[in-house]
Amino acid sequence: MEEDTDYRNRFSSLCYITDHAGFRGTIKSSPRDFVVTEIDERGQLVNKASDELLYEINNILPEPNNYAKKPKLDLHNLSFEGGRNQELGTLARCSDGDQNHQSSSENEDMINDGASKCEEEKADILGSLLDEKTNELLNQFACDVKETWNSKIELVGPSPEFSLGRILDKNQRASLHSAVRQKFPYLITVGKNSEIVVKPNLEYKELCHLVSDEEAFDFFKYLDAKKENSKFTFKPDANKDHRKAVHHFVNKKFGSLVETKSFSELNHSADNPNVVITVKFREKAHKHRKRSHLECQERKVIYTAFTLRKENLEMFEAVGFLAIQLGVIPSDFSYAGLKDKKAITYQAMVVRKVTPERLKNIEKEIEKKRMNVFNIRSVDESLRLGQLKGNHFDIIIRNLKKQINDSAHLKERILEAIETVKIKGFVNYYGPQRFGKGRKVHTDQIGLALLKSEMVKAVKLFLMPEDVDDPVNTAKKYFLQTEDAKGTRSLMPEFKVRERAMLESLHRFGMTEEGCIQAWFSFPHSMRIFYIHAYSSKIWNEAVSYRLATYGSRVVEGDLVCLDGDFSDEHSPNSKVHVVTEEEESANTYTMHQVVLPILGYNIQYPKNKVGQWYHEILSRDGLQTCRFKVPALKLNVPGCYRQILKYPHNLSYQLIEGHDTDVKTEDSCITEAGLSLLISFDLDPSCYATVCLREIMKHDV
Repeated sequence: MEEDTDYRNRFSSLCYITDHAGFRGTIKSSPRDFVVTEIDERGQLVNKASDELLYEINNILPEPNNYAKKPKLDLHNLSFEGGRNQELGTLARCSDGDQNHQSSSENEDMINDGASKCEEEKADILGSLLDEKTNELLNQFACDVKETWNSKIELVGPSPEFSLGRILDKNQRASLHSAVRQKFPYLITVGKNSEIVVKPNLEYKELCHLVSDEEAFDFFKYLDAKKENSKFTFKPDANKDHRKAVHHFVNKKFGSLVETKSFSELNHSADNPNVVITVKFREKAHKHRKRSHLECQERKVIYTAFTLRKENLEMFEAVGFLAIQLGVIPSDFSYAGLKDKKAITYQAMVVRKVTPERLKNIEKEIEKKRMNVFNIRSVDESLRLGQLKGNHFDIIIRNLKKQINDSAHLKERILEAIETVKIKGFVNYYGPQRFGKGRKVHTDQIGLALLKSEMVKAVKLFLMPEDVDDPVNTAKKYFLQTEDAKGTRSLMPEFKVRERAMLESLHRFGMTEEGCIQAWFSFPHSMRIFYIHAYSSKIWNEAVSYRLATYGSRVVEGDLVCLDGDFSDEHSPNSKVHVVTEEEESANTYTMHQVVLPILGYNIQYPKNKVGQWYHEILSRDGLQTCRFKVPALKLNVPGCYRQILKYPHNLSYQLIEGHDTDVKTEDSCITEAGLSLLISFDLDPSCYATVCLREIMKHDV
């Protein structure tokens, strides 16, 4: 079988974007020299939240909005019968309603006192769940909506919307839905994959054509509060046709939830009586929803979120060990991103079918494997790959030296290198760890075999032994010689969960094409497609290097650019990708940070220049001329996407330290590095590699 021992040499040959001299040094002298911390979708480091804070939030905030759930906060327990609350807080200026209207309710004072308290609680909730900037933008969005309505300007196009970001914790998400709707009844919140999007409530606007803004405000607060046995009463109205229109609107929009009735007001003449419309929740529908919700709760899958800290441990090995301790399978774990082995890493994870208490019970056992779990809490869904804002890195580079034949001062070279990359960025290559650390086989080779539906070859590549004398490779060598899956499994260490699962499947189904297909199904979908993504990543790296070698750092005709100013991931649709024209090249319309290249798949377009030709030649070289990037046998579909050529480190800071201040413990001994060491910290977007950023800074493979 052909060996691929030169991949790291080929990685070394990839082009740079900057031209400073760089310097040399050593990273990962110890796992403690390389600390990686995920940044969640709210911009928080996942190792910072405390169990105490999460416990308080989960216990003071209301349950998800449901007609039958009895809320935990007074926010939902106000009496709305006959009462109309004023719009309080910072948004009072946005309303054109009569803020001095006096309600006829006997309980007006009590309700208004409750409303004031309620507003304070809502402000506290929004303040605790949203960062200051998001809170301000939400308030501004609400103001803009009301001001637009008041101006009577009819908007053309889709309704405006504002994202509050993704909120993983179900209680926090439910509370945020409720708090926004209660504070701003003229807005609605929509949830999708843990993201909360705020939009104008067009039904609120429609009701304002029939009743006052104040009445509409209070009516929608009443609807959202969903308090059992409560009533809402509109202002007295002597106009029968107008009352009919209000009845019709409420029943048309909310008839499955509430019912309306009219009552004559006392002390008015029979000739022209004032009549009030009262709204109350339908009892049967309410109880039915309650039963349905309880039944749903009984069937609901348990999800527990936590932060995993691991040290010098391969991620899938860590997941395999956790699975054994908890009595689940590795596919029950979900995560936002893969993490380095030789490092200390902090990352968010979610495990299915495991309670928080059960996870806490294994804390002492997993500490023996250099793992810790904390921030343990219940959530209502799994994580997805890419569901993070980025990663924060704290890195020590030791044994700093100048490049060979460089006469400049070392400290000047380091300063020059860091400042250059801060300004000009780095080439957004996939790091070598994407392709595995084996010398004989890399993950991209397995992915290519899967794309070509060479299932037996892919299995053999996966179980190919390295020239290392350890139990894992001893087992693999035995399999290479005998193809005895059962015997190999008995030799394979228990923590190698993926290998053992595949061997068990091979023992059951055999080393035939069909048997190997079944063996790949012993892996979760995310792992099966990981190998294909590894192949696509390798081709992307080579394509970028070819692009830079051919055209340099200028945008040329035929390049692909992303028209979305907030390109933060690899999921930009074709509609957002534009082919640069000759005129645009001449006018320097676009900059290099807008240039993207496709990651292979069935739904991408190629550059219309030499780079596009290069892609087709590579596919032909690898036998994929007719590949549709679908592997039906393994239920894998690869639509493809786009990735920016350039990225920038964020929040970069650094410090030079004399060697005697940076003692480091290796796995075997304690040593003191001579000379200078560099402490450098920065944030990177998702799917960016710190080692690649450091390679650009140092002009030296790390």
